[in-house]
Amino acid sequence: MEHLSPLDAMFLDAEDADASTSMAIASVAVIEGPAPDQDDIVRTIAGRLPLVPRYRQRVLRMPMDLSQPVWVDDPDFDIGYHIRRTGLPAPGDHAALCRLVGRLMSQRLDRDRPLWEYWVVEGLEGNRWAFVSKVHHCMIDGMAGNELYRLIFDDAAAPPGPTARDEWRPGPLPTRAELTVEAFAELARTQVAGIESLARALLAPAALQQRFTETMRGLSALAGSLRPVAPSSLMGLTGGHRRYGSARASLADIITVAKAFQVTVNDVVMTLVTGAFRTLLESRHETLDPHAIRAMVPVSVRPPQARSVLDNRVAMMLPVLPVEIADPVERLTAMHSRMDALKASKEAEAGEAMNALARYEPFALLSASYRVAARSRQRSVVTVTTNVPGPREELSLLGHRVLEILPYVPISGPMRFGVSVLTYHGQATFGVTGDYDSAPEVDAFADDIVDGLSHLLQAAAQKATPVKKAAPAKKAAPVKKAAPVKKGAPVKKAAPVKKAAPARKALPVKNAPPVKKAAPRRRAGAG
Repeated sequence: MEHLSPLDAMFLDAEDADASTSMAIASVAVIEGPAPDQDDIVRTIAGRLPLVPRYRQRVLRMPMDLSQPVWVDDPDFDIGYHIRRTGLPAPGDHAALCRLVGRLMSQRLDRDRPLWEYWVVEGLEGNRWAFVSKVHHCMIDGMAGNELYRLIFDDAAAPPGPTARDEWRPGPLPTRAELTVEAFAELARTQVAGIESLARALLAPAALQQRFTETMRGLSALAGSLRPVAPSSLMGLTGGHRRYGSARASLADIITVAKAFQVTVNDVVMTLVTGAFRTLLESRHETLDPHAIRAMVPVSVRPPQARSVLDNRVAMMLPVLPVEIADPVERLTAMHSRMDALKASKEAEAGEAMNALARYEPFALLSASYRVAARSRQRSVVTVTTNVPGPREELSLLGHRVLEILPYVPISGPMRFGVSVLTYHGQATFGVTGDYDSAPEVDAFADDIVDGLSHLLQAAAQKATPVKKAAPAKKAAPVKKAAPVKKGAPVKKAAPVKKAAPARKALPVKNAPPVKKAAPRRRAGAG
């Protein structure tokens, strides 16, 4: 038995606290060519199951929540149950695919089975098909989802890898007594691990003090983020059904904007989402309050050595989106400043520290506290926005190229909108999740995101185009100084003149010709 982390288990608690919530994440690979035969797909996936042990395991909660739930082998595992097939009605356009995704993601995964499903979707226009991957969030985060793509799909530029050798033999499900014994054993291990961790920290007091200071600073920032936002129609009661929309943009265009304004790609993404929310509020004739929308932005804290581990390694930042700013460039500048301020506040690091500390706390208390918080209908966070860098290389499945990948993020509690962003092979795709009854604008919202990028691109082009300055006026040629007059012998004083008729005025001595004044300079831009 292997225990889930407290963070992994939190996604199970989110479902338990709200009967209308499904905490599965998903992606939709759109693939060229007609869909392969179902038996071929099942055979291919079955050959890769040894690479993904979680796909043949189910979750069991411990008696009285004495410790985190555990992964155990499913003795009744049936791959045919998990790989399903459906088709789109004609004409099989993108809108039909999005409607199907909304319906599939409205349904919870069966807790009595391994928490995943694959759907083969036929009938997509343009001689294409789709492969929907639906996995519970307690198993993976976005970065771990990338690892699943690497394991299940092939590199399109390389021959398919060999089938993994399968020696899996499921054990029997543990009895309640065995689970209880394991729970108490885990409690003991947790206490010992906590003491050892504290002892190691005390051996480096300077590092401990620095981390303590940063954590306190981050917790202070997190506490400020718990203030309720201004009321709007973006929060409220939600049902169990979902809508889904998506739109595409060039990753190169997003990078162009980021470079032009010296911000990050994530700053640009968050600004585009902010602009779409602004347009949505305007269309609903609501006030553009500066404190209307606070977003939950997951930040990966996964170290490189844990790339292949299937679990959750994320912390959170909670920026307030500047929906009140009309100018797209000013909005981008404000978003960049806010994200920088959150990074400096160590908000994400504080969240990571709290996740680490949770491993040493009684799980029953943690689980109960989270369920109470989930039922309280918080008023602090309006939406979730994820941005995951997906595979850079082109992928394939059974020799068919993957053309694009659409992401899906779940929403819970009073959130009525969620946005997910995934990049793949030079394309950024924005997936918009909405509550079916209160968020009918998911398609328009996705389109507004892409429209916002066009405005920023225009501004970036204007910024990059140098303004032609008027040619500077030519300087007048330097005036030559007159040659110095040679000093002659001293002039003798003339003898006094007798008073007589007034003497004739002497002819004026010719001086050096007067120097012509330089023509006045022309002002720049003058005609």
